[in-house]
Amino acid sequence: MKKAGAPRLVLISGLPGAGKSTLARRFEVEVPAIRLSGDEWMVALGFDIQDEQARDHIEALFWKLAQRLLALGQSVILESGFWSRSDRDEKRLGARALGVDVELHYLEVPLEERWRRIEACNDDPMWSGAPISRDQLEAWDRYFEVPDSDEIDLFDLR
Repeated sequence: MKKAGAPRLVLISGLPGAGKSTLARRFEVEVPAIRLSGDEWMVALGFDIQDEQARDHIEALFWKLAQRLLALGQSVILESGFWSRSDRDEKRLGARALGVDVELHYLEVPLEERWRRIEACNDDPMWSGAPISRDQLEAWDRYFEVPDSDEIDLFDLR
């Protein structure tokens, strides 16, 4: 681990309702770091939060911006969920190529608790345009690649 104050990339991984944004907001102050949240940007730009094409474009821009910020010595938090191992590997290897430590924070939260949180979010006017259904939440569990211990060991802090 590099000395305190050195730039680092913080990846927040987990399914919807796991608490990624809550943790990322806390780290934003503690690290300190620039926090990039796809959900917040999608809403601010007027996109449907479930528009996958728009999300892909925003996430690609976030990664370019994150690399530039890291190269300039600024820590960055990405809270896109990182559902696939390949996505986590890309970010880890890209940041390491810049000489930056990389943290992975995987939030494993049971489905029932995530659904309770999602129901509360669905009632929030910020998210009311694209509520998440219980069926969607259950289906997404099948697509998420949970980081195993071998993968987690590749990161600097977990």
